[in-house]
Amino acid sequence: MGCTNCSYDSSGTPKGCGDKGHCSSGSCNKRNTYDWINTLELDDPMEFNIVEVSFKKGSRKEFFIKKDHLQCDTGDMVLVESSSGYDVGRVSLSGDLVRLQMKKKRVGEDRITLSIIRKANERDLEKLDEARSLEKQAMVQARAISRSLGLDMKVGDVEFQGDKRKATFYYTADGRVDFRELVRSYAKEFKVKIEMRQIGARQESARIGGIGACGRELCCSTWLSDFKSVSTTAARYQNISINQTKLSGQCGRLKCCLNYELDSYVDALEDFPRKADHIKTKKGRASLIKTNIFKGLLYYSYDDPMLRGPMVALPKQRVKDIQAMNKEGEYPPELLDLEAILKQEKEKSEQVQFADVTGGIELPETKRRRKGNNKRKSKSGSRKPQVKRSTDKRLESKDSNRGSKSNQASSSKGNKLSDGPKAEKAKSENSRRNNTNKKRTPNNNNKGDGTKPDIKPDTKS
Repeated sequence: MGCTNCSYDSSGTPKGCGDKGHCSSGSCNKRNTYDWINTLELDDPMEFNIVEVSFKKGSRKEFFIKKDHLQCDTGDMVLVESSSGYDVGRVSLSGDLVRLQMKKKRVGEDRITLSIIRKANERDLEKLDEARSLEKQAMVQARAISRSLGLDMKVGDVEFQGDKRKATFYYTADGRVDFRELVRSYAKEFKVKIEMRQIGARQESARIGGIGACGRELCCSTWLSDFKSVSTTAARYQNISINQTKLSGQCGRLKCCLNYELDSYVDALEDFPRKADHIKTKKGRASLIKTNIFKGLLYYSYDDPMLRGPMVALPKQRVKDIQAMNKEGEYPPELLDLEAILKQEKEKSEQVQFADVTGGIELPETKRRRKGNNKRKSKSGSRKPQVKRSTDKRLESKDSNRGSKSNQASSSKGNKLSDGPKAEKAKSENSRRNNTNKKRTPNNNNKGDGTKPDIKPDTKS
């Protein structure tokens, strides 16, 4: 999965990013390793004399001996020895990090015999580009020839050597294939030395590359170097439905990522109750529907169709208690322990304490708006007479109400009093009160022109 802009210049450096095949995305080279020691630019007099060289953008990596007189750093294109002729590759790792890589791949120093010849020049790179341009057409022809011979195999990739003297055909097959006649046909068609190499489905997807269901590049083509066996038990531990189409990757096998979180699921399941598919209560038997591993909940539902309802989520400790009761021949009335739930809620409510915030929080004072009359002035500058009339009418109504109330009171008292000196005394008092009320009430006869009303002085009778 190389970058589309990573074409090489005369010195062998990619033109797209200029990072010598080590982009931050890692897509310039498959299964790339970041050489952080080389970026420090420190001279090491005791440098390790073995380097790692990648071919065809990381599809194949091998170790070679670097001679003392040769100066090559990570990212340089070099010419290396091969079993027949020479090949052109890129130095992907150098220095002490190669020791760790050899230890990881379990390669001993005594097994490395081939060495680097020199740095690649322009002619070597042009020849390499010509060899890479022949690979796609060669793969199509190789598939057609194998199909014509009736062989049960699939040619997945073709790799030409840098000197175009040898071609390696990578194929997948379910069993052993007799390809003696096939090799003769290939040698006659391509006129190069033929090497057949059988690989698995996972190695084929790693060489070709692709995009996974997660939207990222395949793990096997970017960083995954060792392939572990994956079984459906990993999916069962994680409560994943056994759907072959969803669990299969680009290679047609089970996805490698099913093993990534398997250990955490196994550790979480150790504390769950065993053989908890069915539990019994006084209402009837309940069956396990699903399990939430990380929340520690088991969801049960009654088998009786008359009692079927929403699933009941039980904590794993409650299921263990019900199992212990069932072994002793006892059955709880309900799946949930209502008394324990009410007790917990009561304890929670008692634990809640309200703080006294009196004086701690002061609210701002709200200013009330006074409701007053609209002080709108007319064009002449005087107040509107309509407002005065309304207020005067209110005063008249209040005074009339007061007078009527006093008359009613006096009449009621007069009816109750009998004839005699007491009655005469009460009448004189009532008349005196009426005279005082008449003096207090103003004469609100407004003229309507904005002037004050005429007030006449009281005259004695």
